[in-house]
Amino acid sequence: MSLFDYENFDDELDDESGRKDRFEDELKKIKDGSSNLTNLEALEEIVNYYFENDKFEDALHFVNQLLTLVPYSADYWQRKGLILHNLERYEEALESLDRALNLNPVDPETLISKGIALDDLGRMDEAITYFERTLEIDPSNEEALFNKAISLEKMGKYDEAIVVFKFLLDTNGNHRDAWYELGYCYDYLDRLEESLGCYERHLDLDPYNYNAWYNRGIVLNRLGNFNTAIESYDMSLAVHERFPAAWYNKGNAYANMGRLNDAVSCYLETLRLEEKDVPAWHNLGNAYEELGEYEKAIDSFTHAVKLDPEHYESFFGRGSCHDALEHYRKALADYNKALSLCKDYPELWYAKADLLYNMGRARESLISYRMTTKLQPDNYEAWLDYGETLFELGYFNQSLKSFDKAIEVHPKAADPFYCRAKVLLVLNRTFEALESLKSSFQLDPEKRKRFYEEFPGVRSIKEFRNLLQK
Repeated sequence: MSLFDYENFDDELDDESGRKDRFEDELKKIKDGSSNLTNLEALEEIVNYYFENDKFEDALHFVNQLLTLVPYSADYWQRKGLILHNLERYEEALESLDRALNLNPVDPETLISKGIALDDLGRMDEAITYFERTLEIDPSNEEALFNKAISLEKMGKYDEAIVVFKFLLDTNGNHRDAWYELGYCYDYLDRLEESLGCYERHLDLDPYNYNAWYNRGIVLNRLGNFNTAIESYDMSLAVHERFPAAWYNKGNAYANMGRLNDAVSCYLETLRLEEKDVPAWHNLGNAYEELGEYEKAIDSFTHAVKLDPEHYESFFGRGSCHDALEHYRKALADYNKALSLCKDYPELWYAKADLLYNMGRARESLISYRMTTKLQPDNYEAWLDYGETLFELGYFNQSLKSFDKAIEVHPKAADPFYCRAKVLLVLNRTFEALESLKSSFQLDPEKRKRFYEEFPGVRSIKEFRNLLQK
């Protein structure tokens, strides 16, 4: 019989809240010492009540009373371990669980509880041994299988985790948490279609899991299905409207579609919920920049770097906006700050090179162009700009090497052949210049028009050759 016979309560206490209040009144009497309770069944009920209502400190107090009365109960030591685990006192939880296992070394529930505690301490290898010991006793134990797979997942052993999750699902195809975690593993391994299928199977079983709708949106976004991704984020937000990550990634999906005003709205909603979200401030700045609203973009990037002074991407973004507004000194300061935080960013070196050139500091720009090509040797445009700047400054042989490299990277582009021809002419390598010019015309007939504009008295390659021979 229960400690408290609710059937004898007054009618006004028949509702759940009334029963709970009466139960807690009785417990207060016990806790303040006005009741000398030694009934084991009553104490168990109290422990269960507090545990189920997440009042773990109170549950711990009464389970200790139980253990004072029955110090050799494996069940009570196991329950104490669970309570301590929920209080995040994992080392103490292990001690209690070990006491339980000393009394009953083959209890599956205790073995699993110890494995979970070890996992929470980051000792996943040890945790797996306890899940496997459970499976030796009960090979179909779903909790042991699931937690073993979770530990493997945390260790980054996604392929092994997948095997265990699939084994579990072969025996219980309605294990919704296994479908969810399997989707995560496939996502991490870039097996996106399989991941999507798992999340959808999970959602068939648990349609109100906003995290699953969110993760499904992430996968769809990675697959390039932006509209469907947005629908998935909307489902997540329908369940949990105050979910900043869903608003943020919905904004990213809109940005990927070029719907920048919609993206801005989503980023602003993210920041309403989480005003210190640096990526949201940064992406808001990117959206404003693409919209040409440079002052708003600068303000957004400034918020980002105030929150994270090492966020080099936002220094770069702010510098680009200053550059667009021809605030060259401010742009240069931001580029230099970004480079002090991240020296291996080719796009940043390239932006700085172009900025210095536009500031009339062409000679200084050479260092930045060279760094760009060093970090990104397949950047055809950087090789071309580097070569043109070298040519302009009179470094003809180095310029020629740069154009040759541009041709090597992009042999179907006409510009480097055309520029190379001009260098060869200056170096009096006439035949090579003519061959390079022909290649340029073949790749892009518009280059012939440009050539005639630069040399208005010449109407053919032959005339140009004759002109050079005079």
